[in-house]
Amino acid sequence: MWDTGRVIHVAAEMRRYNLEVLKISETHWTQVGQQRLTSGELLSYSGHEEENAPHTQRVALMLSKQAQNALI
Repeated sequence: MWDTGRVIHVAAEMRRYNLEVLKISETHWTQVGQQRLTSGELLSYSGHEEENAPHTQRVALMLSKQAQNALI
């Protein structure tokens, strides 16, 4: 899903369904980090930080602009 097109499509579907927070499981992405989309959503992902870790146990959250403002 890390392809730019897939992330943008997921963000568009999130807006279409009026979702503020979307949990994405089984991402298989490496590392930990955040990516702000040009449309304003924030993608925060978590996985193993080790270099050769297996591509398992990885999740992500996509937050709308409103949900980002609600975080403390």
